[in-house]
Amino acid sequence: MCLAVPVRVVDVPEEGKARVQVGAGENHMEISTILLPEPPRPGDYVIVHAGFALRALDAAEAEESLKIFRQIAELGVNEGRFAEPL
Repeated sequence: MCLAVPVRVVDVPEEGKARVQVGAGENHMEISTILLPEPPRPGDYVIVHAGFALRALDAAEAEESLKIFRQIAELGVNEGRFAEPL
């Protein structure tokens, strides 16, 4: 199963690339934005899969998706299916 996750754009160092914050911590990664119709700006949210931004989404939609992912993770931890998050 593949999973695309919402991330927040931190920086756009060059055309076709962005640095994004993954999760609530200090985890960052560089992604490709070549599949988006318009380049993202810092503060924007995008859905990322396999290092590519697939589409932009608004902050409310991103927060709702992240909330659902957190709830799923909590259920898995509580039921012993997943390890505790770092």
